[in-house]
Amino acid sequence: MYETLRTVFYMTIEEAQKQVDEWINTIGVKYFSELTNMAILTEEVGELARVMARKYGEQSFKKGEKENLADEMADVLWVLICLANQTGVDLTEALKKNIEKKTKRDKHRHANNKKLQ
Repeated sequence: MYETLRTVFYMTIEEAQKQVDEWINTIGVKYFSELTNMAILTEEVGELARVMARKYGEQSFKKGEKENLADEMADVLWVLICLANQTGVDLTEALKKNIEKKTKRDKHRHANNKKLQ
């Protein structure tokens, strides 16, 4: 099954949560603790920030560094999905609610922000 993941072009958030869970419980043996995964998430966000600073900011890539933006984003997503799985968070439902919250709260805020005009 995991060899065929490369051929999957689209997956739902629910499918991603299930695939990560299956991988963790077979290949990964078990989830790291929530606290360890939080630390790993922080580390992965830092690695993403490093690439962003070099690609879009004033820093330049060091000799041998790769512009692996997509891979770093996927690493962040992976660990976030792990945390969601082990804490019982349905990310699909959480994202729907978050979009509703932002839509209600910011319905006119950004449209009226002169900095965004």
